[in-house]
Amino acid sequence: MASSFSILLAAVTLVALLAIGSCGTDFTVHVEKGSSPTKLSLVTNVDVSEVEIREKGSNDFLECKGSGTKWTLESKEPLKGPFAVRLTLKNGGYRVDDAAIPEEWKADSVYKTKIQV
Repeated sequence: MASSFSILLAAVTLVALLAIGSCGTDFTVHVEKGSSPTKLSLVTNVDVSEVEIREKGSNDFLECKGSGTKWTLESKEPLKGPFAVRLTLKNGGYRVDDAAIPEEWKADSVYKTKIQV
C-alpha cells in the first residue's frame, strides 16, 4: 500500500511535468514597414531555420528568403491573405498556423500566432 508521502510525491511530480510541458513562447511575426502587396518583410521573435508562407486559396507554401529572425517573401503578383505560416525550428521540428497573418494585414504590425515554441 502506498504511503501518503509517495502519493504526495507523485502528485507534485505530475504537476511539475504538466507545468513544464505547457510553458512555451508565443511565436510572433512582425510585418515590417517596407512590406507591400507584393513583398512581405518579416521579423520573428524566435530564431528559426526556415519560414514558409501559404496564401489564401493555395495548397503550396512559398519559401521565404532569409535566416534567423529576418525573412522576406517577394512576388510579381499581389499576395493574398490571410497567410498561413509554417516554420522549421532549429531542432528540426516544424509548426503551422493556418491564419497567422490576417487578410487585412498592415505594415509595422505584430501578429501573435497560435504557435508555441
